[in-house]
Amino acid sequence: MNTQNRTITPEMIQEDMRYLQLLSRSFPTIAAASTEIINLEAIVNLPKGTEHFLADLHGEYEAFQHVLRNASGAIKRKVKEVFGDVLNEQERKELCTLIYYPEQKLHLVKAAEADLDSWYLTTLNQLVAVCQNVSSKYTRSKVRKSLPKEFSYIIQELLHENTMLPNKQAYTEVIIDTIISTRRADAFITALCNLIQRLTIDTLHILGDIFDRGHGPHHIMDILCNYHNWDIQWGNHDILWMGAAAGNDICIANVVRFVTRFGNTGVLEDGYGINLLPLATFAMETYADDPCALFGLRPVPGETISNPKTLRLLAQMHKAISIIQFKLEAQTICRRPEFDMDDRLLLHRIDHERGIITINGQEYPMKDCHFPTIDPRNPYKLTDEEKEIVSKLHRSFLGSEKLQKHIRFIFRNGCMYTVTNSNLLFHASIPLNADGSLREIEILGKKYKGKALLEKVGHLIRTAYFEDAKTEEQLFAKDYIWYLWCGKDSPAFDKEKMATFERYFLDDKELHRETKGYYYTLRDNEEVCDMILDEFGVAGEHRHIINGHVPVKTLKGENPIKANGKLMVIDGGFSKAYHLETGIAGYTLEYHSRGFQLVQHEPFTSMQKAIEEGQDIKSTTQIVELSSQRLMVKDTDKGRELIKQIEDLKKLLAAYRIGMIKERVVY
Repeated sequence: MNTQNRTITPEMIQEDMRYLQLLSRSFPTIAAASTEIINLEAIVNLPKGTEHFLADLHGEYEAFQHVLRNASGAIKRKVKEVFGDVLNEQERKELCTLIYYPEQKLHLVKAAEADLDSWYLTTLNQLVAVCQNVSSKYTRSKVRKSLPKEFSYIIQELLHENTMLPNKQAYTEVIIDTIISTRRADAFITALCNLIQRLTIDTLHILGDIFDRGHGPHHIMDILCNYHNWDIQWGNHDILWMGAAAGNDICIANVVRFVTRFGNTGVLEDGYGINLLPLATFAMETYADDPCALFGLRPVPGETISNPKTLRLLAQMHKAISIIQFKLEAQTICRRPEFDMDDRLLLHRIDHERGIITINGQEYPMKDCHFPTIDPRNPYKLTDEEKEIVSKLHRSFLGSEKLQKHIRFIFRNGCMYTVTNSNLLFHASIPLNADGSLREIEILGKKYKGKALLEKVGHLIRTAYFEDAKTEEQLFAKDYIWYLWCGKDSPAFDKEKMATFERYFLDDKELHRETKGYYYTLRDNEEVCDMILDEFGVAGEHRHIINGHVPVKTLKGENPIKANGKLMVIDGGFSKAYHLETGIAGYTLEYHSRGFQLVQHEPFTSMQKAIEEGQDIKSTTQIVELSSQRLMVKDTDKGRELIKQIEDLKKLLAAYRIGMIKERVVY
């Protein structure tokens, strides 16, 4: 909206008088209002900040933090842009490694560098040059707010002085010399490196699934709790952990099953202080003579546990919690016929004597039929020992301060979907009918679809966590948060079933099949994507759907860009468990002032090799969409808000000048 030549009439002022009087409290004079207009006009004419989109992190902490530290290769590009051929490839690599890991790299440099003062002088000047480049698209005010208090004034002086002027050159040289002579160089270098990292990524969007599979979801959450600007669109794995933190016992059992399946018990025990000893003791006693062969660790590329006692115990715990999970799930399914999940009631279909199970009238041999805790006459009843384990895990999850803190941050920064800058973000799917129309889902006797469905689901998730289970809706929400993990009408899952039991106990691959909803087959249809975008009110000439959930099988030639560029699937397999399936190790989608680019990552070796050997993630950049002209802040959602503020301030200015509102003296 262009307000520069718009005539503001007394009638327009009168219409907004109440609001303008409130606004005058913040800007009590013509000078104050004018200054703010100038400031906002300057901001909206700066290039838009860079947004980074990541999905399906699944606990891969080291790869995630490296992608943040190197801004998906953007910092490397900035260093090359600033120094060109002035620095050779090895020198640029050393500088980049310092920016990514300043404290660790400084330790190595100080042990090897003979003339440290000379190195400090050169490096500080290089870092200032890079910092000037990455800060150039922001106002001084925004940069200032990002600065560490200890060095705020000094960094501002170095960033904004023109060193080409003789007097200023001497001035900045003295500043740097003094930083070195007062032995503050290490702290100052660290501050500059962290600032470069922060300014290179303006906004971080995570399209779900922080948890499960990898060893470090709690470390990822520690980073995010202190990150400057991020949001999350909840995935089914996040919702599972949110349900566990809310005290849903089935969610708790599923979370524990995952950590035993992937050998990640340290996430719960060390990361969140959750006591798994009662489960371990019970499993060792109950399955003492059982090899638990079907419950061994799921192999992950590059990771092994060699201790046979540990492997045996994990398998026993894995089987014990799986049986508990199947029983708990059945109790909820029977209590909630509206979930329509009777096909998941399988324990009563087992013929223990013959070692077979009957499904849809057909008999299948069981690979394991040793179930000492299952009473064939009442297969879904927990034993007293199992009840005690469930009770102890329940208390432990509810009592974990760190887990509750992390989950509250996920609530604070997240929702089921986000619309930002003409992009619709969600984790998995929008339930559809076979003809591509929005599918209606019944919840508590009322039907929802599309946007209304995701909003209702988000409301129920919050109800499950934040409210006591007293009313029918609150009781339903406590159960429904588990349904969202694996229910066929869940927009966070959207598959016919989750075939956990069949994958454990039956050989028939057809029974393992989890048929996906129609969204996954229709999402390459541009008309369907446009219909979904219309449903969510996404406007703009270049609008997109961005989601994850289903890994893109790059090895089989699958393209993450679908529907003629309208939809981008950015689950490239961050989790090591998916590397063999996808052939890569994740995507980052970047949206900067020039347009969209997709960065495809190869597997990350380790943080140690990145520091010691400068081994960066090898990434390939694919241009997805280029803008005909550079996008500015005024072209973004935030810019449109600022333009509206400018319009209001101009009305206030006019009100002052014609006397409809009086200026106030500020003492």
